[in-house]
Amino acid sequence: MEKPEEYHVRLKKLEELRKMGINPYPYSYETTHRAEEIKASFPLLEGKKVRVAGRIMSKRVFGKLIFAHIRDESGDIQIAFQKGTSRLSPHVEEMEPLKFARKYLDIGDIIGVEGKVFQTKTGEISVLAEEFSLIAKSLYPLPEKWHGLRDKELRYRERYLDFIVNPEAREVMKKKSLIISKLRNFLDRKGFLEFETPVLQPLYGGATARPFTTYSEALDARLYLRISDELYLKRLLVGGFERVYEISKDFRNEGIDRLHYPEFIMLEAYAAYWDYNDMMELAEELLTSLVQEIHGDTEIQYGEMKLSFKRPYKKVSFVGEIEKYLGKNPLDMEIDEIRKAAEELGIPGAEKLPYHKIMDKIFDRLVGEKLINPTFVLDHPLVLSPLAKKHRENPRLVERFELFVAGMEVANAFSELNDPVDQRERFGELVKLRKKGDEELPPEIDEDFLLAQEHGMPPAGGIGIGVDRLVMILTDQPSIRDTITFPHLKPRS
Repeated sequence: MEKPEEYHVRLKKLEELRKMGINPYPYSYETTHRAEEIKASFPLLEGKKVRVAGRIMSKRVFGKLIFAHIRDESGDIQIAFQKGTSRLSPHVEEMEPLKFARKYLDIGDIIGVEGKVFQTKTGEISVLAEEFSLIAKSLYPLPEKWHGLRDKELRYRERYLDFIVNPEAREVMKKKSLIISKLRNFLDRKGFLEFETPVLQPLYGGATARPFTTYSEALDARLYLRISDELYLKRLLVGGFERVYEISKDFRNEGIDRLHYPEFIMLEAYAAYWDYNDMMELAEELLTSLVQEIHGDTEIQYGEMKLSFKRPYKKVSFVGEIEKYLGKNPLDMEIDEIRKAAEELGIPGAEKLPYHKIMDKIFDRLVGEKLINPTFVLDHPLVLSPLAKKHRENPRLVERFELFVAGMEVANAFSELNDPVDQRERFGELVKLRKKGDEELPPEIDEDFLLAQEHGMPPAGGIGIGVDRLVMILTDQPSIRDTITFPHLKPRS
């Protein structure tokens, strides 16, 4: 890729700095304060020395005075360079400090400053640079004269630039880190233990998705990137651990859109001796407390929607809601009837989809997209849930719920199936569907998991929460890619 002219200008400056004996990339710089801390504590810090470091975002020259704004992780602060006051470190005999700042400090460079805190005549809290150092020379200017990066693809492709010039993008990532920390703390307080389960698995399971495939030279075996943590966390229940969870990356070789991404963060938790009613209670408490901690209220804005996380959450029936729209219980409909209904709703590829996928897509189209406030969707058809227990009152259903918020599914939970005979039959049905062409299903029965279950797995409730979607809602982001630190894009042509 051809370098812009500005790159070569700055590269020449870099060479000149080295000839002057200045290392443009020193090993460290000790700071005492961050930008926002200085501004917030101004009454206490006025007239006192601080050491601060950050990236130059603007520079204005006024004769014997230079003003610059530097940006650290917390925000921006103004730096004043003054002739006769400011000195360069390390000292360069032949270079007057202000002349150095004019010629060699460019927007995008990272500098360290030591000096006294003061307030300008216009009221801006600033630091008078008594000593300053260049600590990282930038060879490229900031995009669009640093006023903002607007091109969406460039923002995703060169994410570090997005974080430099768009503070709101950094805030999303900081809040995501906080949300994950609070999820972890909540489960820890409830007595759950965090585990790490294999990312590389000899057989994928726990969900329906096309996996990423790789190969182990050491094991001479094909391996898959996990699509779910479920079957390994359940092995821990067999092993005697009663409350377990994992917050981890899962991988599904599927399309990318507003709500889907091949690499995503999933929270999965399982509790022995619970059922899906207990998990419903846990999900409600977790989400409401999380929203209150992040926003200070149970009502938040997401796009044009106002969401209320006030408990209790609404509950609706999966089958009952579809019946309201179709005028007939979908469990009593033949496959041709279901397909016709799907085609009339404009669901793409309905003529080829198997029954369970058509049913799921019909629900999303008719019901799921319209569920704005947190809503539990209960008791799915048996065919949709091969890892859930049959409903204790209706064996055509399972004890399962999905939690919808803002028209998207953010959680999925079961009364977990722990009968190994029933589980083997259901795995067998999945393999039959796979042979009919459904590549999202595993190619064989997971004998290793069944062996563990045959040793006795306690009754349990389990839940999976899509962390990235939850972050979308809590940070008011329209796309899942806005919550991902470095989203993938097609290679540049």
